[in-house]
Amino acid sequence: MSKSSVFSRPRLVVKKLLARAQNEGDGAVVRRSIGRPELQNLDPFLMLDEFSVSPPAGFPDHPHRGFETVTYMLQGAFTHQDFAGHKGTIRTGDVQWMTAGRGIVHSEMPVGPGTHKGLQLWINLSSKDKLVEPRYQELLHENIPKAEKDGVSVTILAGESMGVKSQIFTRTPTMYLDFTLKPGSEHHQPIPEPWNAFVYIVEGEGAFGSPDSTTPAHHCLVLGPGEGLSVWNKSSKPLRFVLIGGQPINEPVVQYGPFVMNTKTEIMQAYQDYQLGRNGFERARQWSSK
Repeated sequence: MSKSSVFSRPRLVVKKLLARAQNEGDGAVVRRSIGRPELQNLDPFLMLDEFSVSPPAGFPDHPHRGFETVTYMLQGAFTHQDFAGHKGTIRTGDVQWMTAGRGIVHSEMPVGPGTHKGLQLWINLSSKDKLVEPRYQELLHENIPKAEKDGVSVTILAGESMGVKSQIFTRTPTMYLDFTLKPGSEHHQPIPEPWNAFVYIVEGEGAFGSPDSTTPAHHCLVLGPGEGLSVWNKSSKPLRFVLIGGQPINEPVVQYGPFVMNTKTEIMQAYQDYQLGRNGFERARQWSSK
């Protein structure tokens, strides 16, 4: 195992947060890292939740406008349905990439008994894309590209790793990589230099940026500037983490619950559109999930 990064300018950890459990939705428990007072956003990312839900808890009917939600199932299954008639179930290892755009009202509920776990990421859209038509990209686990080398395996939800690319279209340029490192292994992942990036540790513990200190599960690590991230698993157990990066939008972010726009006026407009059922929310008043 090498003692240093292969990058001349490695990305180091500049902020570390423990995502503590809190209640959200209807009886769901989430560990929120981005989207808390200590880290309100990390352009272009607005929120990351690690959720844990057992029926009858879940996320009943609610609206969105102005951004994308990415739901990645770690365990169990969730059914999503919306007011446009779209319905689908994602299971362990599947991902749903939803562009809410000008407006969606949907529900996200667990399927079957037991505990259902996953990650939900909110990605902002630039002002030119905030009012696009809603769109879904859903990929089954077996159709998501993967790569493996020297004790390191990666699932490529978005972006590229080990020369393998994802087929997901990201309006806001994004990388989303799910890594598992066997004990004693290491990995050096390039990240586009202008992008913001962070790590969320799902399981185990690892050394990120520098081999000197390790961080355990449920921590979010914000990375500073540089060419890429070096990671070492010096423990006796597997390390699983997601590495997420994106091109900053560099526009004002005004958020009111599930609406994310550029100005307070646009937020008031979104709220009124939802209440009055117009400008993308026409079906909101008649619809409820089954």
